[in-house]
Amino acid sequence: MPDVAAVIVAAGRGTRATGGDLPKQFRRIGGETLLRRTLVTFVEHRNVGRVQPVIHPEDVARFQSSAAGIETLLPVYGGATRQASVRAGLEALSTRAPDIVLIHDAARPFASAELVARTIAATAATGAAIPALTVTDTVKSVDRDGFVDQTLDRNTLRLVQTPQGFDFAALLAAHRRAAAQGRDDFTDDAALAEWAGMKVAVFAGEPGNIKITNTEDFARAEAMQFAALGDVRTGTGIDVHAFGQSTDFGDHVTLGGIRIPHPQALTGHSDADVALHALTDAILGALAEGDIGAHFPPSDAQWRGASSDRFLKFAIERVTTRGGRIAHLDLTIVCEAPRIGPQRDAMRARIAEIAGIDVSRVAVKATTSEKLGFTGRGEGIAAYATATVRLPWS
Repeated sequence: MPDVAAVIVAAGRGTRATGGDLPKQFRRIGGETLLRRTLVTFVEHRNVGRVQPVIHPEDVARFQSSAAGIETLLPVYGGATRQASVRAGLEALSTRAPDIVLIHDAARPFASAELVARTIAATAATGAAIPALTVTDTVKSVDRDGFVDQTLDRNTLRLVQTPQGFDFAALLAAHRRAAAQGRDDFTDDAALAEWAGMKVAVFAGEPGNIKITNTEDFARAEAMQFAALGDVRTGTGIDVHAFGQSTDFGDHVTLGGIRIPHPQALTGHSDADVALHALTDAILGALAEGDIGAHFPPSDAQWRGASSDRFLKFAIERVTTRGGRIAHLDLTIVCEAPRIGPQRDAMRARIAEIAGIDVSRVAVKATTSEKLGFTGRGEGIAAYATATVRLPWS
């Protein structure tokens, strides 16, 4: 196999798609940023040896968050144009030049591993190859006054995608030549390669390999994401913890990952966060993978006093390992005290942070038991949770 590297272009500002100041490659779809989804596709591909991200200097922290746990090369900074950003990535790879380089836009998060493999094979055979779709609509050119100038032969037209593959040395030489001549107007690397005299082969792309450009594209991407995850599971979790027997047992409780002042602390497994324990069990239940006690036995001393966010993160990782996503988390806390209402939004935000989902997918509710039972007598706290999980059909 040839030595293959990939340049992931993620230096654009692309804020019109997010409606704010967040570049689109850092917006989430199904709990993951576009950039992370894209990086994972290439990093985990068995035929890609190295992945070189290209980012904007202002996005270092965002990149580090998106790429946490993913083994890429250190990112390099892009330029004022996409062309300049690609060249920066190529130059970074030149110290250990690969045979083939793939150029891919971070805003195309749905490229499949099979498409990457076909790009590599086509490039190895021809030296330059791009995926493209046939045009099914009638295409017309229009003059400056808004009238049809001519109807084009759609049989000769293609809609071009990435990843685009090239002989590394040839593409780097073409980029350097274009920069020396002040040419920075090429819309993709294939156009630059054509200008440099390279013959570019075309092979079949993927309809699902869409480029995220505007808010409508995000809506379509979300729909595609959830359509692919048609195995919808629901799990429930229930947990109970008692307060310590003396008023000086502790000065706070931990609920939903938030420390709340209270005269008595809860006793039990780890930090006794009854809310996170119930959520963990709900997710594990949706996966049919046991319960919190099976994975983190209370008899094991290493979990004594442990922060319960570790358990919830574990359950979330079990979902993502199976290619799934958390669709919704619903939590109800039952107690007389402390008051949950003032902490509700902080809990939702913390749970969303742990789970890697938007806060709009987390519900936290609270109620009393009208002075009935152990919660009504102030002896402890109960939590009930429901998790909705989407998995690919197996």
